[in-house]
Amino acid sequence: MNDLAKGLKGRDFISLKDFTTEEIFYLLDLAAELKAKLKRGEPHPILAGKTLGMIFTKRSTRTRVSFEVGMYQLGGYPLFLTKDDLQLGRGETIADTARVLSRYLDGIMIRTYSHQEVEELAAHATIPVINGLTDFLHPTQALADIMTIREWKGELKGLNLIFIGDGNNVAHSLMYGGARVGLNVTIACPSGYEPLPQVVEEARRIAAYNGCQIAVTNNVREAVEGADILYTDVWASMGQEAEAEKRRQAFQKYQLNSELLKRAKPDAMVMHCLPAHRGEEITDEVIDGPQSAVFDEAENRLHAHKAILAALM
Repeated sequence: MNDLAKGLKGRDFISLKDFTTEEIFYLLDLAAELKAKLKRGEPHPILAGKTLGMIFTKRSTRTRVSFEVGMYQLGGYPLFLTKDDLQLGRGETIADTARVLSRYLDGIMIRTYSHQEVEELAAHATIPVINGLTDFLHPTQALADIMTIREWKGELKGLNLIFIGDGNNVAHSLMYGGARVGLNVTIACPSGYEPLPQVVEEARRIAAYNGCQIAVTNNVREAVEGADILYTDVWASMGQEAEAEKRRQAFQKYQLNSELLKRAKPDAMVMHCLPAHRGEEITDEVIDGPQSAVFDEAENRLHAHKAILAALM
């Protein structure tokens, strides 16, 4: 086990800003290695005898299936838990839950609304805690995204990624992750839907060390000129249903369609973290077109998550 691997063992995975550039590339390389083993049909029971508790207070397709299947392929046991399955649903504190689960499990993955809940769980657990998504960050998605970009482009440093839409949890994690690996990341969003200023400032500080840039603009047509990657997400996330119509009006000019795609580089790749609201933030001809990496990106959730599990647990 090298020094990078030793440094990752037992760590929490809360935000990509918590990891060095070298550590992120180690995870990317491990994900690629585990993907290759799976494609060759080679068993890789790295986590035989280990158990992962998976806490969900937010519904999921890709996060649940990728972590559950990934843990199985690594030889371990995934335990699916909703908030109602735990005493959390009856008022037990997060701290007490963390202490108890640490005595049963080897790791916890949690997908929830409140980022504070994840931080509190990690503060009191004595086993690795993985942030499967909060309203603030989605770091496991961003790691899979970066893996996909490297597969498609062969490199990362100096590429221009334009995120089109809401300055949300995915945008935050792409800024942190992009800054670490040398991607130029621009968030193109309507006025009033910008990413949080403190995230932009932190990402810019990280980017300065890695020779890349973080930008925010309201001019989407200008932003996509010469882009290497166009990335979008739903306009109204889970929990924002009451704002859906207002958001549809605000985001009308931010649809990723063939006209917008033509403004990017001819070999630009298209990304979406899914689920997609086809006909809203992205059109069928783009998501199903030859420049779409969307389903490679979805598949890589499995491989990236396995790398996180293997490294931490």
